[in-house]
Amino acid sequence: MRIRDAEHGDLPGILEIHNDAVTSSTAVWTEAPEDLASRERWFEGRRAGGFPVLVAADGARVVGYATFGDFRTWPGYRHTVEHSVYVRAGCRRTGIGRALMGELIERARRHGAHAMIGGIEARNEPSLALHRSLGFHEAARLKEVGCKFGRWLDLVLMELLLDSRPSP
Repeated sequence: MRIRDAEHGDLPGILEIHNDAVTSSTAVWTEAPEDLASRERWFEGRRAGGFPVLVAADGARVVGYATFGDFRTWPGYRHTVEHSVYVRAGCRRTGIGRALMGELIERARRHGAHAMIGGIEARNEPSLALHRSLGFHEAARLKEVGCKFGRWLDLVLMELLLDSRPSP
């Protein structure tokens, strides 16, 4: 397995992982799968914003991906990023998420971020445990702010303070 920057040719694999998360989990709080054109627009938006999209590749097969972007768009939040990490079903709990997160955290530092935020559904204990093991702490727990599969969802915001200093 190799962690690298995503390329256009990786988008079908990224889409497959994303849509699996949409249809079978509460990791993504939408119920409609995306098409390749929408993932292409997402990818181009990330690149235009200067944000990384990383993939974990096992040969030509994408087994996970991770990215970060603006936490909020107001200037006062310019040193804070929100990240996402997804691993292909059947490949979870093998170190892929940890490897993606390690590289993503380093990229956030080089990007000049001071804080990294992850929004995680409160029942997703594997993701919460991964984040805690990487130094994230629970910054907030929002009750019943989402709904999927006919049930209310709680959102846990996990935070990691990075080593960068603010710029003017």
